[in-house]
Amino acid sequence: MLENSVWKQYNEENNFRQMLARFCKMDIDILIEDDKILYGILKSKLTKKEMKLFAMDSAQTENEELKSELSLNDEELEKAKFKLYKKLKQDKVRLSFRESALTFDT
Repeated sequence: MLENSVWKQYNEENNFRQMLARFCKMDIDILIEDDKILYGILKSKLTKKEMKLFAMDSAQTENEELKSELSLNDEELEKAKFKLYKKLKQDKVRLSFRESALTFDT
């Protein structure tokens, strides 16, 4: 499904759902069921650099490779990781990944 995605460039498994649930501190069962929609929402909430960092960090890429690929130094990498994972924990971002976010009251 995500064959040409940033995620698949760095992760052999299509486990972004598990990683998202882990970092957002959410139960995986309440996430949007359709991977394509969920991935699209994830991409809309993160910058390209944050998305690449999330994919690479989830694949347990070494910090040296992360710094090289993202053109960051040690301090900038730590700040970028902190900002990324802080963003994923924010309610306004987390709630958009919930299945209930797709249903609208009329």
